[in-house]
Amino acid sequence: MSLTLTQEADRRRTFAIISHPDAGKTTLTENLLLAGGAIRAAGEVAARGERRRTTSDWMKIERDRGISVSASVMTFEYNGNIYNLLDTPGHEDFSEDTYRTLTAADCAIMVLDAAKGIEPQTLKLFEVCRLRDIPIVTFINKMDREALDPLELLDQIQEQLQLDTAPLYWPAASGQRFGGMIDLRTGEFLHYSKKTADEGLTPGTSARVNLDDVREAVDPSALEELEEGSEMAREMLPAVDRQAFLEGHMTPVVFGTALRHFGVGELLATLEEFAPAPRPQGCQKKDSPHTLQRDDKGVAGFVFKIQANMDPNHRDRVAFLRLCSGEFKRGMRLKTAEGKQLNIHNPMMFLAQDREIAETAYAGDVIGVPNHGQLRVGDSLSEAGDIKFAGIPNFAPEILRRARPKDPMKAKHLRKALESLSEEGVTQLFVPSIGSDMIVGAVGALQIEVMAERMVTEYNLDVVFEAAPYNVARWIASDDAAKLEAFLDKNKSASGTDLDGAPVYLAKNAWDVGYAQEKNPDLRFTATKERMV
Repeated sequence: MSLTLTQEADRRRTFAIISHPDAGKTTLTENLLLAGGAIRAAGEVAARGERRRTTSDWMKIERDRGISVSASVMTFEYNGNIYNLLDTPGHEDFSEDTYRTLTAADCAIMVLDAAKGIEPQTLKLFEVCRLRDIPIVTFINKMDREALDPLELLDQIQEQLQLDTAPLYWPAASGQRFGGMIDLRTGEFLHYSKKTADEGLTPGTSARVNLDDVREAVDPSALEELEEGSEMAREMLPAVDRQAFLEGHMTPVVFGTALRHFGVGELLATLEEFAPAPRPQGCQKKDSPHTLQRDDKGVAGFVFKIQANMDPNHRDRVAFLRLCSGEFKRGMRLKTAEGKQLNIHNPMMFLAQDREIAETAYAGDVIGVPNHGQLRVGDSLSEAGDIKFAGIPNFAPEILRRARPKDPMKAKHLRKALESLSEEGVTQLFVPSIGSDMIVGAVGALQIEVMAERMVTEYNLDVVFEAAPYNVARWIASDDAAKLEAFLDKNKSASGTDLDGAPVYLAKNAWDVGYAQEKNPDLRFTATKERMV
């Protein structure tokens, strides 16, 4: 029996996974896909050579280094619901990619290392979630290693993130003594056995037993900690409140070890119970404020990511489109807010790099739209072309480098490659008003390394990224076009344009920017730029 538009939208769950590097995010992602039946074997992140093949980390550099450097999307079905998992880079140098990906999420899983608790990058990513009112489920990972006291971990969340914690389970010790966890709502015990975990079984909901039946198999001191800790948790900590969770005031907490497959099924069940269906999206419709509901009939969505060369053989460009309303059907014609029309003949659903044709899609789904440069990050697409979503901002880079090909004959090839990669939104390209330099802007040094490697593997270009004569970039704007033009004409040696042709002030240091602002009060020098599209 076919479902209605409302029923289809209501069974979507779109969530991101955020963490500090090395908290186990990619391992958890693989095991969620395993538990959901989307893949048959998790990639071995710590393996070598051909054995290193994680599903979410599909780029060569990700496989070589065992880190995530690009967001990816994985769609799977579990217990009648459709889950769109957005895997985000954990490294701070790729925080812009993570920020953009979070704009497409309705919920997030925050992964914490049980031995380290809240770490700097976790804190930064949480602040992004808070700005967007994204509710958070917490997974405390690596309980099979020596960990901080559970109450200490929950206190960190409460104090540093200002979130009420509502543990759904309570662990029996950690490390070598880790014996499992008790369901605080039912009193059932989920027994953890290292021997069973080492057999590499597909993760799923763990068998629930009566604690008295397994007492002899669990370390006595772990049982003592479990009984004392779970009693304190029931008395001192609040019960989970779904409304408080949806409003961003409370986080349900699950303990486990992703590497040993324990707690993964329970985390997926927690998402099934608490994660929201696609949320309403604010936008502009015919230049008036409007709120899109997931079961509105007109198809509308926004582009939050562009990925070039997912298939290097075809030099493809795929826009990741988060649908916000309507029933999308293959072959539909959608328009940007600027009036460009696209016939979407081959929309794709993703499992990281793997893809299949999407015949239909609904609010909450993420589909790939192949295009030849017509779409950019932040673009809106709708049937009537009258929808505008708030643009996704670009942030001023912290590192500027001059890009130069080792073979001078490939300068034109280099420019096209840099433009293609900067359209992904991960790095930025600036062209000074004087000279033929190409200046690449990045948040961190690792981005430059990734770009250099991608130049070799995807474009067959050897590129040198050397020190630039500038260290700071700021976008320039003014309500007085004549004064802006006069400033640019007077400062040609320190100005240029970005990929969109927007004027940029390229300075040696922050003092120069402050001096220019002081001498030109009618101009605005900004560290962010937003395309309202």
